[in-house]
Amino acid sequence: MTSTHHTHHTPQQLAAALESTSSSARLQIAMAAGSHPEPGDVTVLIRRSGVEPDFFVRDMLVWALLSHPADLTVPALLAELGSANPQARAQSLHALSKIGDPRGWPAVTDEFIESEDDDVARSAWRAASALVPESEKDHLARRLAGQLGRGDHTMQLSLSRAYLELGEAGEAVLKDAAENADAEAALHAEATLRMIRHPELGFDDASEEAMRVYVMGTG
Repeated sequence: MTSTHHTHHTPQQLAAALESTSSSARLQIAMAAGSHPEPGDVTVLIRRSGVEPDFFVRDMLVWALLSHPADLTVPALLAELGSANPQARAQSLHALSKIGDPRGWPAVTDEFIESEDDDVARSAWRAASALVPESEKDHLARRLAGQLGRGDHTMQLSLSRAYLELGEAGEAVLKDAAENADAEAALHAEATLRMIRHPELGFDDASEEAMRVYVMGTG
């Protein structure tokens, strides 16, 4: 696979190469697979995504998947959502959000949005906001509201980004949460609202402002 003359490879060769002990070698192999896609690769790339420890290699595996037709990748990724392995589910959601095919939308169920596994939940929020049809945006904003205030800074930023994708559709839900939810969720909702209204505002600044408003409002 590393030879420039011989670009053909079998799925078995690709799978074996992706077992390499060096992450930089795996990165090169995933890149080569994306540059010279073979029909049998899809299953191998998806299977490897579920166990690949390196973030950059996982991203390259998704990039390699994007070089295949959606008619091959989407059904295989939807099937992988049934995996017992959380990383496999998270990576499949991530890939579906990158592919952007509307067939991915119905698969982003509340089971994933509310998953106890943070990576699965985060990938589901991203996929949902990327794939949601216009007519479903209001409903999705309500479905996501139960996750406000969840987790650490990174988790909360991920959910805020999903709401930024939804834009206006999320504002009414966020306003309601900012006024009526418990403290953690209310602060997160207020910070997210500020980011929607002032796109130049970073999450940290928006959170600080939300905190000031909240403290003054309840004091």
